[in-house]
Amino acid sequence: MRRDARLADNPALLVAQEDGPAAAVFAWNRGVHLWSGRRRAHLARALWSLREDTGGALGVRSDEAADAVLAVAREHDAQTVVASREASPAGIAAQDAVRAALEADGRELRLVGTPYAVAPGRIVKGDGTEYKVFTPFSRAWREHGWPAPAPRADPGAFARVASDVDLDQRAAHGDADDPLAVRHEFREERIVQAWEDYVDGDLARYAAERDRPDLDSTSHVSVPLALGQLHPRTLLAATGAVPGEAARKLESEIAWRDFHADVLFHHPRAQRESLTPVMPDSHWTTGREADEAFMAWRDGRTGFPLVDAGMRELAATGTMHNRVRMVVASFLVKDLHLPWQRGADHFRRALLDYDHAQNQLNWQWVAGTGRDAAPFFRVFNPSTQAARYDPERRYVERWVPELDTPAYPAPMVDHAAEREVALAALRHARA
Repeated sequence: MRRDARLADNPALLVAQEDGPAAAVFAWNRGVHLWSGRRRAHLARALWSLREDTGGALGVRSDEAADAVLAVAREHDAQTVVASREASPAGIAAQDAVRAALEADGRELRLVGTPYAVAPGRIVKGDGTEYKVFTPFSRAWREHGWPAPAPRADPGAFARVASDVDLDQRAAHGDADDPLAVRHEFREERIVQAWEDYVDGDLARYAAERDRPDLDSTSHVSVPLALGQLHPRTLLAATGAVPGEAARKLESEIAWRDFHADVLFHHPRAQRESLTPVMPDSHWTTGREADEAFMAWRDGRTGFPLVDAGMRELAATGTMHNRVRMVVASFLVKDLHLPWQRGADHFRRALLDYDHAQNQLNWQWVAGTGRDAAPFFRVFNPSTQAARYDPERRYVERWVPELDTPAYPAPMVDHAAEREVALAALRHARA
């Protein structure tokens, strides 16, 4: 298992159980140690919950995927290993390594299903080329459709796999690393129930209130989606039965998730490179000035309340409201003149709901360098955004309690002036 920490709607697991008990293993590889302590702790809790649901059978091995999977296959004399197909550059590389290790040992890897509603690379235009704009992609995505959710796997049909990772210690260590940690739900049964309750209740408010960080109107499914505790098919099966704008808008956000995965599948370089360069390298702030600006942004002390509230929410919880993510990203790139990759790297370390395609391509969208991007000349005004989407200041006052005191810093830049600097650089680059 990789990004499919669940028993429900898990086609690869069902195939693995067709001929008898499945031996399930998760590779706790060295990449996990680049995550924040909070994110490692949440992963440990999710794996602990799945291990409980399988009667203690899930094995968690401290090793790279190829070595861990081959070792368990040998221990259980498994001729076939089943996994969900990955599409990100790192996921494909790990997949290829597992396949090579198994084939060298006379075994095979069978890939079944995808972490997305529609597998990346599947939606193409009539001439066989990729979609570069979201709106026509989303129309084709809906026309293509997706299977109904698969049945729940048999929790008793597992062969016990020994572990060498103490999940309880990992979870506890994460809490020690992050004393401000807010615990998110990590048990599959409760996550599914919370989603069903949302569909029956607050989903009706989603279209009208989804951009309001001061209101609790979003679905809170980004974290379980990232770990695969919910499959997007499960979400779409529920929203498909609900009429109205709110359900369609939430489905559109799932389509964006699939679109970004599709873009990264076709353009692996987008994980580090701008798909559409818009600024010369000479535009970006460098050296000590850049480092100091980045740290002020990271720590939530820019003097712009909405930016600071968002960055403090991220530090305290590992999540951030989507509207605020766009504001803080725009501020880093267009007010502080720092490249989008630097912000994307910080989000990669900090976010509980980190998804590689979503993170990199959303940052490129804000920076004006990606597919179907907000143009570079669209600069979010953090003060205007705060007045529109947090009109009573409930969000910023929650995360910036010293807002109206002398302890709160003055704005670190003049937004209007920095906006003109960014636009002047853009005009120069296009000249």
